[in-house]
Amino acid sequence: MERPIRQATTVTWLGIVACQIGTAFAVRTERASLWTVGVFTNRPLLAGIGFSLAIAFTLIYLPPLRHLFGTASLLPKQLLIVAPFPIIVWGADESRRAVVRHRMASRLLGTEA
Repeated sequence: MERPIRQATTVTWLGIVACQIGTAFAVRTERASLWTVGVFTNRPLLAGIGFSLAIAFTLIYLPPLRHLFGTASLLPKQLLIVAPFPIIVWGADESRRAVVRHRMASRLLGTEA
């Protein structure tokens, strides 16, 4: 019974890590689209994300650390649950920025409702 609880906890924790990756991409700019700024232009950010993922997977799959941190190894289908999280978080913020850009353009053009 302990393994399913550890797996659920590990998926939840990895989900938080994944959401933070989406947030890291989202906060790069206040109004501009990430596509305008460039997804791969910030090499230190990409290195930080890579390091974070390496640490996360080490805590999940290296037996001594798994025991120490109370994590459990995950199945591929469990990893697929959290895979879209960064895109969802980034996409939500990208949508918010699009609304902000639209409102700013409306104000500039004097067509604000």
